[in-house]
Amino acid sequence: MNVQGKRIGFGLTGSHCTYDAVMPEIEKLIAKGADVIPIVSYTVQSTNTRFGKGEEWVKKLEEMTGHQVIDTIVKAEPLGPKLPLDCMVIAPLTGNSMSKLANAMTDSPVLMAAKATMRNHRPVVVGISTNDALGLNGVNLMRLMAAKNIYFIPFGQDDPFKKPNSMVAHMPLLLDTVEAALEGRQIQPVIVEYRRS
Repeated sequence: MNVQGKRIGFGLTGSHCTYDAVMPEIEKLIAKGADVIPIVSYTVQSTNTRFGKGEEWVKKLEEMTGHQVIDTIVKAEPLGPKLPLDCMVIAPLTGNSMSKLANAMTDSPVLMAAKATMRNHRPVVVGISTNDALGLNGVNLMRLMAAKNIYFIPFGQDDPFKKPNSMVAHMPLLLDTVEAALEGRQIQPVIVEYRRS
């Protein structure tokens, strides 16, 4: 199913080094006719790193999508009953946010938007970026993989020798994953050899 005319929530969490890989994928969704609604965690808004300032990322998202970012839990809650999404994407999904999502915690706008989407039995697509996917967070990763209506952008070890527990989604597969998720399918294979874009 293509994304033409679909309302797609796009949530960013605090894996700042991954934003450059994600922005072109948002542009692809928009180019294919999706209405992309940007949602950011508090970390995205307030953290300045060597990868850019929070306010600059927010401004870029707003300019790309033509929408103001959803930046509070209160603003995200209506995505359930009043302004439903066809699909919610969280990319990057940090290990911290992954553990919260797997355990039904909604302490950020992105997690509230995901909860609102799951409430409507719509797909939530996640692109993980975490240093402990094969460590303590492995149990949360597997919990989400077994959950209904959650779909994964294929992921792999990004640096198996220096960071053996780390796994990152291959973001160029985001559009394909969303299209499959809208049909209720998980793109395969899920675990791939990680390729830097």
